[in-house]
Amino acid sequence: MHPDRLVAHRGHLAHHPENTRAALREALDLGARWIELDVQLSRDGVPVLFHDRTLERLCGVQGAIHDHDSGELAQLSVQGEKLMRLDELPALLEPFPRAQAFVEIKRVALEQHGLERVTLAVEHALETALPRCVWISFALDYLLYLRTRAPRALGAVIDRFEQRNDPRLRALAPEFLFCDLEGLPPTGELRQPGSRLVVYEVDRAETARELFARGVDLIETFQFAKLAGGLAS
Repeated sequence: MHPDRLVAHRGHLAHHPENTRAALREALDLGARWIELDVQLSRDGVPVLFHDRTLERLCGVQGAIHDHDSGELAQLSVQGEKLMRLDELPALLEPFPRAQAFVEIKRVALEQHGLERVTLAVEHALETALPRCVWISFALDYLLYLRTRAPRALGAVIDRFEQRNDPRLRALAPEFLFCDLEGLPPTGELRQPGSRLVVYEVDRAETARELFARGVDLIETFQFAKLAGGLAS
């Protein structure tokens, strides 16, 4: 099984801290066709790669990304790796012409900064890499807003498979649909007409094979190298 059907979730977490340059670069070096990363905005509106609502788990300090300006955040690290700014992504992707990125806009950023400010900041940071990025989010209303702004590939993220019947999701018609493994029905066809289905979080080759057989298009994993090796054997 070729690694083209695997998404490196927050980079290659087996060896590097999540959402860091080192984690993303190693996933690309290992042959990842797809990487996924999380974006929030600093107090002064600079997009930074970070997943959690607070800094405590990863950085060991109080507060949130939006409580600090970009200069303060530049002094923080995750297990020795500096926080990565989104405007570093185009250069990171440059040596890998086939690679694409799922850029997840976190709800906390939208709550703190508003839809337009987040969108403009992310567009500016991505610049030449925009055509190689798919904007994804749990915030369906935000994705609908993006659909009205400009042509771009979008991905909706849901916890449970039955949420695909949400009228907003039908109106959106996303190019990609992400669903939690734990929220899937135990049996049956999963293929979604009009959308490529991505299932997260999977780390076992047997589970991945079963999902592919049921119609899943892509598998998102924290264990890219391990899963790619297991599927190849």
